[in-house]
Amino acid sequence: MKIGIIGAGVAGLAAAIRMASRGYQVEVFEANSYPGGKLSQFELEGYRFDAGPSLFTMPQYVLDVFEAAGVDPKGRFEFDRLETVCNYFWEDGTRLSAFADEEAFAQEVEDKLQVPAERIRKVMADSERKYKMTGQTFLEKSLHKVSTWTNWGILKSMLLIPTFDLFTSMNKVNERLVQHPKLVQLFNRFATYNGSNPYKAPGLLTIIPYFEHRIGAFLPKGGMHDITLALFELAKEKGVNFHFDTPVQEIIVENGRAKALQVNDKPQSFDRIISNMDAFFTYQKLLPKARHPHRILRQEKSTSAIIFYWGIQQQFPELDLHNILFSEDYRAEFDHLAKGKVYQDPTIYINITQKYCPEDAPAGGENWFVMINAPYDSGQDWESIIQRTRTQALQKITRILGQDIEALIACEETLQPLTIQSKTASHLGALYGTSSNNTMSAFLRHPNFSSRIKDLYFCGGSVHPGGGIPLCLLSAKIVDDVMHA
Repeated sequence: MKIGIIGAGVAGLAAAIRMASRGYQVEVFEANSYPGGKLSQFELEGYRFDAGPSLFTMPQYVLDVFEAAGVDPKGRFEFDRLETVCNYFWEDGTRLSAFADEEAFAQEVEDKLQVPAERIRKVMADSERKYKMTGQTFLEKSLHKVSTWTNWGILKSMLLIPTFDLFTSMNKVNERLVQHPKLVQLFNRFATYNGSNPYKAPGLLTIIPYFEHRIGAFLPKGGMHDITLALFELAKEKGVNFHFDTPVQEIIVENGRAKALQVNDKPQSFDRIISNMDAFFTYQKLLPKARHPHRILRQEKSTSAIIFYWGIQQQFPELDLHNILFSEDYRAEFDHLAKGKVYQDPTIYINITQKYCPEDAPAGGENWFVMINAPYDSGQDWESIIQRTRTQALQKITRILGQDIEALIACEETLQPLTIQSKTASHLGALYGTSSNNTMSAFLRHPNFSSRIKDLYFCGGSVHPGGGIPLCLLSAKIVDDVMHA
């Protein structure tokens, strides 16, 4: 069997490995000159930066790809579990370290916020319960196959829906469980992991802390881009053929079946086609004659981001790999995002891989990946927004760390919604496809297969189960499962 894959993002790489491991001939066409999509890297004046995703959870999904290929990942893909998941900072001087060890984290909360340690145990237990009752349904299986819903375990879970907080917001669940405003803000921020609004997103999203705290947060030995490199090398070893700088022009459909890809003005025939391209652009650019699933494609998009990559000529021992500097009014920040604006006092995320990979920055320096939540593109004046946001971010970081940060910047690069769309074909620059601000969001994402066009499948962050490295990897597994059911 011959498989054609559009896009070499992390989901496309995983799909290619799974298909090749079944003995199929696999051809991958990528418009960029490199694999990985958002999960890429670049260097600037001696500083190395992971360009996109900076948090690594659920490493078992990467290991599953190696297992499917029958290859031992030891020595090929290795990672460390972080002792400190994230450091949190507030303008009033409060600082909190979220330790990987749950008891240490609970004690930190009690010491710094005077919140009983038992509340951390309670919120983590609630998160684990929800995940274990729903994860296999909502994340690991297709929601668009009848067989998913006829399993007894799934039916049992459905009976417990009232306990999953599907019909209340994530914020209300956190207010109920942890109560303290700063701790509510801390747990609300997990909504941003899929570009959603904690004041709108369903309370089921409170499963996310389970991934980070009970399973753990990790860092690949060579930084996040090592995930791409490991999968790319494995794919080549399994015989996958890659064609870079080679955009697909059209998916050729005959008699209701995807039969070929138009590449360099020539058709290439395939038995199955998998699109790792954003579902919106798959239809708009590659299937112009097909009937489009407009209701799905018009759903509310997730947030985007403004990212500043700064080479910093100093080291800050109070910072770790992951750091959050919170806004004073979190609800106002999300209200602005909902209106297509960037808040004047944004929450700032700083990622510094140099803390664990010293070679990522010159001696005495650090590589700062500074990310601010931004709305998806709807025609805003991004040049002025970026200038204003840069000034506000520098002022905020300077206040909290007590150092003039701008004076320490040796080099700089910027990524924003327009360039996110142009570089990764993410519609409107949305980082995670559609948002999860609706109770039915999980069911309204595009399926991992086409119900109208036979032999056409979809993987990646714009389709089920959603954006982020673990879910993209799961989308490739679901494609494999559906194709071979």
